[in-house]
Amino acid sequence: MNEPYIRPLWDEYFMNIMQAVSTRATCDRGRSGCLIVRDKHILATGYVGSPPGLPHCDEVGHQMKTTIHEDGHQTQHCVRTIHAEMNAIVQAARIGVSLEGATLYCRMTPCATCARSIIGAGIKHVICEKRYHAGEESEKMFEQVGIRLDFMTAETQNYAKQ
Repeated sequence: MNEPYIRPLWDEYFMNIMQAVSTRATCDRGRSGCLIVRDKHILATGYVGSPPGLPHCDEVGHQMKTTIHEDGHQTQHCVRTIHAEMNAIVQAARIGVSLEGATLYCRMTPCATCARSIIGAGIKHVICEKRYHAGEESEKMFEQVGIRLDFMTAETQNYAKQ
């Protein structure tokens, strides 16, 4: 007996496309993707990767920087690449597409830098697959400016210290 086909909901559909976009990412610390949509139409995509013409992590390794936080703890970050969210926003800018009122789909809570760009671009809704362990600042900024933030799962993405 054939089971009836069930079409994915719009958020599931766009999240699946975001997953496909993430397969182009070139940094194994965060093979993330991003999709920006308005009125059920894809406006821009982005993935974690180096700016055009610069080497990728997969080719030459990570470019790690240490950040010393106000409380004294230190974290390591790869700075060779641009985050997926920023790459999608930059792609839209390059082709002259306004993101005003759009919805952004991504792997995890955007970092604070990407969150500020999302706010500046006029995006009104962010849907993440999961939370980012260091995403509290972004969540607070989104709440402060009225950007709706939703998570598809209760899972949190943690990165090991390197």
